[in-house]
This record gives sequence, C-alpha cells and structure tokens, in this order.
Amino acid sequence: MRVLVIGRGGREHALAWKLACSNRCKRVFVGPGNAGTIGGPGGKIVPISLDPMDFAACVRLCRNENIDFVVVGPEDPLAAGIVDALQSEKIRVFGPTKAAAQLEASKVFSKTLMREALVPTADFQVCDHPQIARNYIDSQIESLVIKADGLAAGKGVIVCDNAEDARRAVDRIMVREEFGQGVGRKIIIERRLQGQELSLLALVSGRCILRLEAAQDHKAVFDGDKGPNTGGMGAYSPALQASPELLEKIDEEVFVPTVHTMKRRRIPYKGCLYAGIMLCPQGPKVLEFNCRLGDPETQPVLMRLKTDLLDLLEAVVDERLEEFADRVEWDPRPSVCVVLASQGYPGNYPKGIPIYGLAETAKLQNVHVFHAGTSKDHRGEVVTDGGRVLGITAIGDTIEMARKRAYEAASLIRFTGMQMRTDIGKKALATGTGRQT
Repeated sequence: MRVLVIGRGGREHALAWKLACSNRCKRVFVGPGNAGTIGGPGGKIVPISLDPMDFAACVRLCRNENIDFVVVGPEDPLAAGIVDALQSEKIRVFGPTKAAAQLEASKVFSKTLMREALVPTADFQVCDHPQIARNYIDSQIESLVIKADGLAAGKGVIVCDNAEDARRAVDRIMVREEFGQGVGRKIIIERRLQGQELSLLALVSGRCILRLEAAQDHKAVFDGDKGPNTGGMGAYSPALQASPELLEKIDEEVFVPTVHTMKRRRIPYKGCLYAGIMLCPQGPKVLEFNCRLGDPETQPVLMRLKTDLLDLLEAVVDERLEEFADRVEWDPRPSVCVVLASQGYPGNYPKGIPIYGLAETAKLQNVHVFHAGTSKDHRGEVVTDGGRVLGITAIGDTIEMARKRAYEAASLIRFTGMQMRTDIGKKALATGTGRQT
C-alpha cells in the first residue's frame, strides 16, 4: 500500500515511522513533513511538498501518487473538513468529519455535549463578550481556567491563580486576540480542577471503541509544572496511575456516552478520540477532547505498540475494529518522550538555528528521535523550524531506565537556546499533584 500522512510535526513523524514498519506498506509519503521524515524503516518514508489546508492539492496528490490510504495528523485540516473533501473523491482517509471534529474545534460545542451526555467535567460558563466574562469572574470565589473556544495550537487554555489573572486572560483571548482572530469570540470560564492528569487515546468506529495504552502529558513549559501551557513538553506511557478499574470507569462514564451522544445527534464519530482527564478526589473528569492522536503522547505510545498500525487504522475506516478487540499487543516496557524546544517557546522563538548531535543519537539502541519543528537549510543542514523541535523517545525495562536513556540521548543534541524539562516521567516515580491544562 501507498500511504499519505498529512502534517509536519513529531506526531506525524511517529505515525510515518510506525506505518513504515508494516509489511503491507510500500511507501509512506509525508506532506509537508520535516527534516526527519525521510528514509525510515526500509527507506519507505518520503517527504512531499503539500499544504494540508489546500484540499484540492491533497486530492491531486492522492491521484498522482496512487495513494491507497490517508492519515490526517493535525487538528486544523480536520476542523476545516479535509476528511469530507477526500471522502467525496472516494479516497480512504482516517479521521473524523468536519462536523465530528467540532469536539476539538469548539470548546463550547464540546462542553455543552458533555453536559448533555452527563460526562463528568468541570462546572463552566460560556461568555461571548469581554465585559460579561469579567462580571462572571468577579462573582466567583474558586480558582478559574479560561479557554478560547477555537483552535489555538494547544495554547488557548490559561490556568489562573486569582481573579486578576482571569481578567488578564480574558483580555489576551478576547480583546488582544493573541491566539488568533475569531478563536476567542466565545470563551469558556470553568472551575479549576486539581489532581493528576491522564491522556487517553481511543480508536472509534461505528459502535466499537478501542482504547489504547494510557499516557501522561506535561503541558507546562518548566519543571514542576511551572510557567505557561505549551503543546506538550514530554510524555510517558503507560501512566502508572491508570488502574484497570479506573480505565473501565472512564470507558463507561466518558467514551461510551460521548460517542453515543454524537451518534444521537447524527454526527457519528470515526477516528481517534483523545480524552484529557483530571484524576480528581471525586473521580475522573474530562478537561478536553481532541479529535486526533496527541502530540507528544503519540510518540511513546507508538514506541510500545506491537500490532500493525496500518491494520488498526484501516479497521477503523472499514468499520471492522471489533476484530481487534482482544488482539492489540503492547511492549510491556515503559517509554518516555522528552521534547527539546526553541528558546522563547511557547512565545516567540527564532528559526534556522543549526542542530548538532543527530548522528550520535541515531546510533543509540532503544531510542528514537522524532523530528517536529525542523527543516533543512540551503546547505542541506538540519535547522530549527518551530517551537517544539525534537521529541527524544526511549524505551526501557522501567520508567527510570527509559528516562535515563531519553535524557542521555537529549544530552547529545545541541542547538543555541535549546530548552527542555528535566522532570518528564517523574510523576510515575512518586505521588504528587499535577495541574490543569
């Protein structure tokens, strides 16, 4: 089969790598890809010029390259309707339709659906004007979280310590439009939850929901969950706090009612459904839904997946996912992903900074470097081209061993201004309190 992965980040590099491991896969095109999406297992991975938001170009590419199957990585084209566009041309594609992708594209849609489906989540208020939002904030005594309604690359959620923080967040989102025009026409103001976080990815097809192994993301930019939220500074899998009993409870209280309510609304869900969960003293509550595989959770999860990923994704599209209900195999060893980011991220950051040490890390066993914000300059050298640059992902017999391997590999990489958290995976080694993202 000839497969196209749409996107350019670390998640897409991980998807291409895992798909290329399939004996049934002849080529994996990645559009637009990055400096790392070339070669791979069997030399199957091929970068190709493509604008993911140009749906006509995506269709032409599929025709010209005889693409058999498309996997859409990022949220923006999903929210804009790329799946609908490809399906209308009889092109097989993994991902939810535009209508179903509202679960991520609109926080208001998502929260109101959760309320309808009786999915446990934080109490919230929808506001469509800055002054209405400020008045509501002044009436509250709890700590709050302010969320932009639309997509904001994982940064449109502001956790506030006090009312003044909340008012500043409203100004940033609704008045100054720091996260994009239209993103903050409406906002969600919700009660801040306390506890450990959990990231759960589930494949959904028809009536079948197949949950993948749990992971834990680290959203804040600095150690100890300090600083502003990012798209994710690292993750590990499995999340040791996710007991079988807890996961069964989340299936029953989160995934099943959400998928059922979408179907009742005549918006059937097909693809990957990501639930960000806060493990509160009162029980698990949903922070957010995403309509694609998480980044950086995908990297450690796919490092551990032994079942053919192409088989799984095809089964979703063909609505025969139930065939894999008891057949998905996992490497029992844990995996840790450490993100290396540009100086200034998640704010403004430079690009075009040379990256050194990639050849040394390529020699390491049980370590894979997934490229995210990288490209090649006019000399063919790998340089930075984004906020999150690389995802150093390792697997080991224990979390501590996987952590050690990941950080030893990260120590070999150098670029000016490189920043990373040094505590990825430590929550698996000791109990503690996370923070909401």
